[in-house]
Amino acid sequence: MKTSQIIPALDLIDGKIVRLHQGDYAKQTTYSDNPIEQFAHYINQGAKQLHLVDLTGAKDPSKRQTALIGKIIQATQSQVQVGGGIRTEKYVADLLAVGASRVVIGSTAVTDPHMVQGWFEKYGAEKFVLALDVRIENGQKLVAIKGWQETSSLTLENLVENYRTFGLQHVLCTDISRDGTLAGSNVALYQEICQQFPQVDFQSSGGIGSLADIEALKGSGVAGVIVGRALLEGKFTVSEAIECWQNG
Repeated sequence: MKTSQIIPALDLIDGKIVRLHQGDYAKQTTYSDNPIEQFAHYINQGAKQLHLVDLTGAKDPSKRQTALIGKIIQATQSQVQVGGGIRTEKYVADLLAVGASRVVIGSTAVTDPHMVQGWFEKYGAEKFVLALDVRIENGQKLVAIKGWQETSSLTLENLVENYRTFGLQHVLCTDISRDGTLAGSNVALYQEICQQFPQVDFQSSGGIGSLADIEALKGSGVAGVIVGRALLEGKFTVSEAIECWQNG
């Protein structure tokens, strides 16, 4: 039986906790300059898994915040999956070396599958989460890449199928139209993919604005619910979210 989790998420730019609206660096809200304190606060309320995105590193690889991420992981002593522009094996090795529980791979999984599949074989498939952002057009779940600037011709199903051969275990799936909107998740999307690929643990991401949105995902089959902006804006707390998810 999969244990499903509420996964609080933080996006980091220059050590500060921020949110971008629909992935736009020009539309940035800063919430705090103390990510360690924020994550510790989430853990104290019962979070077992955290999600961290290095937006500075995603934009400029020479400024990757790996040392800070290592400090956060050490200070919180928790399971943290980390993403943000992971394009080379060095970034993967560096993040695993500072204690990341899993490395989140986005566009590179689409643009260079051969390389990423090599990482699966070298480090173990369980160490990776594929972050697949989908744009639903005419019923097709097309995967967007490069910070949503481009839509690939590959569908979500194609990609999951390809990576299953290499032992894929974790997929973070976002319906782009819902991200950062607090307008609810695309529940039907998760029901469909969880049913189609029962061996894969899917994490839902995007659109969670209320406890009702978390409630709506129950029974969808997702193994994790990523919650970012709603927690930062005090719509509900981590402990309330966990209670809602577990108790109904």
